[in-house]
Amino acid sequence: MKQQDLAFYGEFAPKLEEIQALLMNEIQSMLDSISTDSETAVAEHIKCRIKDADSLREKLRRNHLPETARSGLMNLSDIVGARVITHFVGDIYTVVELIKRNPRWRVEQIKDYIAAMKPNGYRSLHMLLAVPFGVGGIDEINIEIQLRTIAMDCWASLEHQLKYKKDIKNTSLIVEELKRCADEMASTDLSMQTIRDLINRR
Repeated sequence: MKQQDLAFYGEFAPKLEEIQALLMNEIQSMLDSISTDSETAVAEHIKCRIKDADSLREKLRRNHLPETARSGLMNLSDIVGARVITHFVGDIYTVVELIKRNPRWRVEQIKDYIAAMKPNGYRSLHMLLAVPFGVGGIDEINIEIQLRTIAMDCWASLEHQLKYKKDIKNTSLIVEELKRCADEMASTDLSMQTIRDLINRR
């Protein structure tokens, strides 16, 4: 955590870093339980982060909430978050089942934007988890895990740039093209899954 973020989170910072490390280690352990061979690994990569102070303040401001660490911990669900990028769609649901069975947390909510894609084309699966906290009178906090294929992650990265980058020309055309690409990527993801299933069939 950067110095400015440590100052913002104050007494909560050490516990947040502990939860971040726990989340990373537990996910990696679950993935290793499936395969430690790079050729058959379920995930392309994992990212885990604590939301920086500026991003947290901005999100609290948008939601008309006090711009404090305590307010964020009590009202938001993604101060600590992880993203698991898989090769195939089926691997996402394999990892979801492992996450569900992990006793380190309690699954609060699952939003499956793969089964029901957002209108703009966004596809991903979000899991909201409750984890013990026990600092400053806060018993537990919510954290979020997002699971996507490589194709979904590439699309989401472009869509994020469109959302937050200023002075972009031809926005309507870009939105239309992104939606078209989302449909094509969804079809490709399913085709790749089918090919892998055929290769692995015995």
